[in-house]
Parts: sequence; structure tokens; C-alpha cells
Amino acid sequence: MSTIAELKQDLSFNAELKGHALQFRSTWGIFSPRDIDSGTDLLLRYIDIKEDEIALDIGCGYGPIGLTIAACAPKGQVHMVDKDFVAVDFANKNAQLNKLPNAKAYLSNGMSAVPPDLMFTTIVSNIPAKVGKEMLAIILHDVHAQLAPGGQFVVVTINGLRDYMKRNFNEVFGNYDKVKQGKDYTISRCVKKG
Repeated sequence: MSTIAELKQDLSFNAELKGHALQFRSTWGIFSPRDIDSGTDLLLRYIDIKEDEIALDIGCGYGPIGLTIAACAPKGQVHMVDKDFVAVDFANKNAQLNKLPNAKAYLSNGMSAVPPDLMFTTIVSNIPAKVGKEMLAIILHDVHAQLAPGGQFVVVTINGLRDYMKRNFNEVFGNYDKVKQGKDYTISRCVKKG
């Protein structure tokens, strides 16, 4: 059994994501602190990223999705938001650790603190199963408002939320693409028309 002092130390691990060797520090109390969860891994394997992407990662945790996008988009910029200040702190530390100055994290409940004049080419989220339909509705409409025409919204959810996402993507964006369905998770994508 680990001592309390050992448990309080930062966790540290390396991961190869989309061809980039990244280092992560995290801590207990943040989602999937010891390794990249299978939903995030699935999303990163099937998302297309351009080198000049202007991206937003909603619910970034310690930053695995946002920082992988930043590594793939050296000419772009990545905003990472989370409502947990500990997650935001670790996401910023991990951006520095991986020398990714084009990524920054800040506190935001959904997109509430994202500057309203920013338009994104890609918005991503590993949506928690317990987010609630009210918050999901707010996020969907905020994403639609700040996604550039032709921009993509790509999410990973548990398979049980797949039909819900399909219905809501079709309602808000008028399109839905099931990119990949794994054993437990589904990658869903929609594009802003216009």
C-alpha cells in the first residue's frame, strides 16, 4: 500500500499520440490520471487535424486531446477549458512540459469563459456520461455559434449516448457522422454548414 505522501506526488507518464511522443503529469482526482483513457485514444486515432487548426478542447482534463492537437497543428492554436482548476493547472503545466506554446488552458464551465469573438475550425470533447442534457444543450448551441463555417465538432461518448448525439447533432447542425464505434465508445462528428 502506498503512503499518503507517495499518493500526493504528481503522477507522470508518457504516451505516443498521433505520432507525437508526449509527457503528462497529473494527479488523483482528475479523470484517468495514470494513462490515456480508451475514449480519448479512440478519438485521437480517428480525428483529422490540419497544421493551422484553431481548436477548442471542452473539458480538457490534464490536456491529452488539446495538447495532441497542438502538437499536430504547429501553425495553429489550441484553447483548452475545464471547470476544474486542478485540471486547468495540469493542462498548462503539460503544455510547458511538452514545449507547446500554441496551447493554453483556462477555467470555463462549458464555453462560458471562451471569448465570444473567437471562431474555431475544430472543437473536440470527451463528453462525460454524467454531463446532463441541459449542459449538453448549452454546449451544442455554444459550439454552433463559435464554429467557423466548414468547421468540425468531434466528440467521444459512451455508446449509450450515441443516439442522443446523433439526434442533437442533426437538430443543431443538420448533419451527423458516426466516425468510429468501438467496444465502449463512439466518435461522432458534425460540420457547420455555410
